[in-house]
Amino acid sequence: MSEPEVDPFHHLHDEAYASPYEQPSLGCAGVVAMGGRATESLAGTWNFTLDLFDEGLRQHWYRDAAEPPTSWIRPRDYDAMDGQTLVVPGCWTMQQPLWRYFEGGAWYTRLIDGGTGAGVRTVLRVGAANYQARVFLNGHFLGTHRGGSTPFFVDLTEHLQSGPDNRLQIQVDNRRAPHRVPMDHFDWFNHGGLYREVDLLRLPAIHFRRAELQLQPDGSFSRLRAYLELSAPVDGVATVELPALGLRQEVSVRDGRATLVFDARPVLWSPEDPRLYDVHFVFGEDRVIDRIGFREIRVEGRRILLNGRPVYLRGICVHEDDLELGKCSTEEDVRRRFAHARELGCNFLRLAHYPHHEHVARIADELGFLLWEEIPVYWAIRFEDRATLDDARNQLQELIFRDTNRASVILWGVGNENADTESRYVFMRELVSAAREADPTRLVSAACLINRQTFRIEDRLARHLDVIGLNEYFGWYEPGFEGLRTLLANSSPDRPVLISETGADALAGHHGREDELFTEECQARMYRGQIAIANTADYICGMTPWLLYDFRSERRQTVFNRGFNRKGLIAEDKYTRKLAFEVLAQAYRERQALEADQTAASMP
Repeated sequence: MSEPEVDPFHHLHDEAYASPYEQPSLGCAGVVAMGGRATESLAGTWNFTLDLFDEGLRQHWYRDAAEPPTSWIRPRDYDAMDGQTLVVPGCWTMQQPLWRYFEGGAWYTRLIDGGTGAGVRTVLRVGAANYQARVFLNGHFLGTHRGGSTPFFVDLTEHLQSGPDNRLQIQVDNRRAPHRVPMDHFDWFNHGGLYREVDLLRLPAIHFRRAELQLQPDGSFSRLRAYLELSAPVDGVATVELPALGLRQEVSVRDGRATLVFDARPVLWSPEDPRLYDVHFVFGEDRVIDRIGFREIRVEGRRILLNGRPVYLRGICVHEDDLELGKCSTEEDVRRRFAHARELGCNFLRLAHYPHHEHVARIADELGFLLWEEIPVYWAIRFEDRATLDDARNQLQELIFRDTNRASVILWGVGNENADTESRYVFMRELVSAAREADPTRLVSAACLINRQTFRIEDRLARHLDVIGLNEYFGWYEPGFEGLRTLLANSSPDRPVLISETGADALAGHHGREDELFTEECQARMYRGQIAIANTADYICGMTPWLLYDFRSERRQTVFNRGFNRKGLIAEDKYTRKLAFEVLAQAYRERQALEADQTAASMP
């Protein structure tokens, strides 16, 4: 008896069409340690199809053979190997004017080589895809990843064929939604696509998922802690080598994991001396080589101590946004950010409000900048939704696993400007615990709001944080500075407070009175007032004003904004400086001079 004919119109009425593509989930459990690995770049031209109605998932486009229309038996709505093209990495929002505001699904397609070699695993690494990405190879669905700013990995081996004609398809969906992290309401531009590097890795069957080495946080500055995790629960012996220190340590691996603490006296990494060491991790046929700096960061009372000495965080916030590249970050662009931060006198940057490109932390390691890295638990996400928590936790873990060897990263940020509700408190407490479990060597913070009932720096979450982040805009959203004086006088926190945001909009080149909104003079006045008052509170451990560059934000549509947040000290051209740039630079120069005098006075 023959099989019944498939209903060709079923997909028109199938509103559960996305359900088969929710699992398996591609997350932090599949990470691969990347230090020094050879990669095969998939950068370049990909075939590209916008899919406004999710017909690709409804009609199973990935199952259609790649053949010319002259060979089709039935008509199709999609041709994987024809049509439009675009460049990867890149934001689709920047590559065609008609795509600028598109939010929905889109299909990327290209051919890849199957590779050769028995026992070799071929793994796809996607640096970031905003927001949800579903991966298909040769007609097989391999998994889905959620989160728009962290890397994920897919083992392709079982579905690869020999030869160069393996069809890789990635469906990327950048829709804003209440259950996502961030939700559908946020203050930056919603770019879409494969906007960071996409690579193939050819790995031994047993390889490192995590290969970490850090200074043991015990105040001795003379012991290192290695943590290793392999791709399978095997036993054996791994080695950790630091050639510059003449060290080679053997590590016993049991069930694919190992921890070892051993004596070593590296020169400590600091902004003044960003010393890095080549570290070799070896197990069987796999080798990972990373450049790592060793430093200790901890809190003592109301002070942050770096390598046992107090540090004041002279910072600035920065977004990933570029007039030509969108959310993409080239090394040239990142180095420009750090050069401007150096001119400001910064030793610290807050990377807002999502994980930035991984080479930001690597360059910060090299140049000697401290970093706050965070995930986009932003404003009023669905704190009561368990799936939203799982998404946020996975993004946090992927970020930590990616950058755990970066000495520059001293703070993990778990949230920004969230109302202090019960559901938020439970949600954020779990994220803090997840951060500490994944990385016990760093500090945890969140950018909190003021308790308006008591007009104090109070948030129930604060008791679980190492550093309290404070977002406040006295002198801008709240006219005058008396509120800031009152707030600081009312407050008596038992731990350090970082002013994680403050600022004012100014249109570059627009001049006028100091009390005239959106003028450069008004912005400069706000900075002078904020700095003078903040310096009176001994529990303020630093500040990261909002922010370095103007950036796109479609929420903002006054004659001065026109789709941009104008709180940058430099305009969106990343060249034109506003008056407030020099105000902050002068304040940081004075702070540095004060610190130098204090250090000299403490010397025997």
